[in-house]
This record gives sequence, C-alpha cells and structure tokens, in this order.
Amino acid sequence: MTAMPDDDWLRSLRPQPKRVSAEEYEALPEEIARTIEVVDGYVVFCAAPTPEHQRVVRRLTTLVERYAREAMDRGHPCVEVDFDIDLRLRDVPFLNRRPDVVLYQCLDRESREGLRPRHVLLVCEVVSPGSETQDTVDKLGEYARAGIPHYWIVRTGGTGVSVIERYQLDRAAGLYKHVGTFMKEAGGEPKVNEPLPVTITWSELEY
Repeated sequence: MTAMPDDDWLRSLRPQPKRVSAEEYEALPEEIARTIEVVDGYVVFCAAPTPEHQRVVRRLTTLVERYAREAMDRGHPCVEVDFDIDLRLRDVPFLNRRPDVVLYQCLDRESREGLRPRHVLLVCEVVSPGSETQDTVDKLGEYARAGIPHYWIVRTGGTGVSVIERYQLDRAAGLYKHVGTFMKEAGGEPKVNEPLPVTITWSELEY
C-alpha cells in the first residue's frame, strides 16, 4: 500500500506568497500603497470604499479635527488628524495599516520615520461590508498590542453614522476595554473627554 504524502510535503509543492519588507513597501508608488495594507509581511488588498464610507470618513475627520484645534487653543500639545494614512505598527514581520481616521501627536516635519503607534492617541475605523472581522477582531488586537490608547469602531446605517463603540487600552493586560457605546437612536449629543474633549453631533456625521 502506497503511503500518503504528509501535509508538510504537500505544502512544499504549493507556491508560497512573497513577503514584503518595510523597505520594499516604502519603494512602492503612492497610488499602489494606498490600495493595500501589509499584515505580517503579506499584502492585503483593500476593496475600493463606497462613496458613503468616504463621506463618513471625511465628516468624522472634520469633527475630530475641529475639537483638536479647540483643545490646542486651550493649551493642549500639538495634535493632527488625518485619514487613510500609513501607520506602521511593526517592522518585523512588517505590519502596516491605513486607518480611516487617526488623531496623533504632531510629528517632526523633517523626520522620515513616519507615523508610529507611540504618536497615536486615537484610531477610528468605519465598518464596511466585508471589513467586520478586520475592524472588530484583527485591528482591535493589533492596535491594542501596539499600545494605541483609544480605538473607536464606527458603524453606519440609514443616513450616516449610527453607532460608535469606544475602547480604551488596559496597559497592564495589553487589551482594549469597552468603555461605552453611543447610539444615534438614543438621541442627544454625547460627549467624551479622552483623548480630548469631543461632542458627537450626529447631524455632522450624516451622508
């Protein structure tokens, strides 16, 4: 009777995807880099966002940026807000995400290091069809392990943002703790104080 080949031998016959290094990623044209993320060195292609998703991202960026400027006017250290920007979580194996919205400490304009977790105060991800697991499981773990203090999972429905789930890092455990969920249907304009004071005005987050 002929012995069946083992799994390791079968895997050796299959072509293995090539891993991408940080240096190789940095050499990519921007028009290519903005369409991918890299997880443990492997390229993950990002589906083209819907117009509704992009509108929510822009409106959320504008909302957070306004309160960031108000905080700086009151003496808060310099912060910036961007969307769809490279965030290098780890060098080896290379892990690079492009969060929907990021609030971070101002960077040295002459530094070529780029955005790292130690600069980041808040990351927001807007859940899209097909991104549920990435946003609520994969990135939840990655951002926590990287030490990012605040994470918001933003959900849409109807005419704009309907739910914002807020997580805060438990540094001792290296995990996020759920600290509250805002729901549009509950009414009102909920407020947060960390990482800086922000009032959620639902009408500003509509499509």
